[in-house]
Amino acid sequence: MAKITILGCGFGTALAVMLDANGHDVTAWSKYQEEIDTILRDREQKKLLPGVKIPETVNFSSDPSCVKDSDIMIVAIPSKFVRDGVSRVAPYVSPKTVILNVGKGLEENTYKRLSQVISEELPNNPITVMAGPCHAEEVGRGVPTNVVVASDHADKAGYVQETLMNSNFRIYVNDDVIGCEIAPALKNPIALSCGIVEGMGLGDNTLAALMTRGLTEITRLGVAMGAKWETFTGLAGVGDLIVTCTSMHSRNHRAGLMIGQGTDVKTAIETVGTVEGYGCCKIAHSLALERKVQVPIIDQLYEVCYEGLKPKESVLNLMNRPKKNEKEPFWN
Repeated sequence: MAKITILGCGFGTALAVMLDANGHDVTAWSKYQEEIDTILRDREQKKLLPGVKIPETVNFSSDPSCVKDSDIMIVAIPSKFVRDGVSRVAPYVSPKTVILNVGKGLEENTYKRLSQVISEELPNNPITVMAGPCHAEEVGRGVPTNVVVASDHADKAGYVQETLMNSNFRIYVNDDVIGCEIAPALKNPIALSCGIVEGMGLGDNTLAALMTRGLTEITRLGVAMGAKWETFTGLAGVGDLIVTCTSMHSRNHRAGLMIGQGTDVKTAIETVGTVEGYGCCKIAHSLALERKVQVPIIDQLYEVCYEGLKPKESVLNLMNRPKKNEKEPFWN
């Protein structure tokens, strides 16, 4: 049995339910006492995980010292709040604690990967990251799920695999930390684009093309940032892309649907809540310009989200681009 503390009560609650069933000592932390009080009263995270009952053996706390002596601390916080959340608990984190980040995104102002952000707040702790197709709504219900854990410390990735894996949650390991963070972060703008296409009423042909060419774009940019292209063919890449582009569990997909149906972009984002693809689109657009990487889908999404371009015009812009060869340099 391991002592596991989870920062965040969204996806974190789903993981808490699963890990409690594994027999671990689990505590979920939130800085919002009101959120914790509601969960304790209902024994359910009704906003994000309706119908998933939380056992009495799962603990909840708003006290940052609850992370003391944890074997594993899981960071399950939206990207823009990661630094703040980790800094709050940092004084109480033991150097022996293995950190597992399950969030997907890049820091808004610095464009840093989340493991880099966490390392700056916890410089003495080994960092691991998780990626793959794993909607909280299904993890909490025990739906068979496959993910990948990556780390620069192979033994720590193996420890997380051994500790968290069960018959409904299969974990692979990988040594490409950059790829396992960049792939799930950059897939969010593509998922937002796919929602827009579906909202416009375009067909399966369009959706499949957008996902395929989107994967090429995020691989190009990921490789330029130091990732291995092979990672984008696995769970962190194509696996996470498929589930986020096609599922109504995806907030990116839901927001895109609204935009494609004619809702103002800002209204759609505010209605859905945390839409990682919206902010990441701006970051990816800037990163691609810096590295001189072609990302036409992301560029068009940026125009739709931030420059007022109509989605219909963006589709025409993509379809009328100059002729290209499909083969990519990183396939050689």
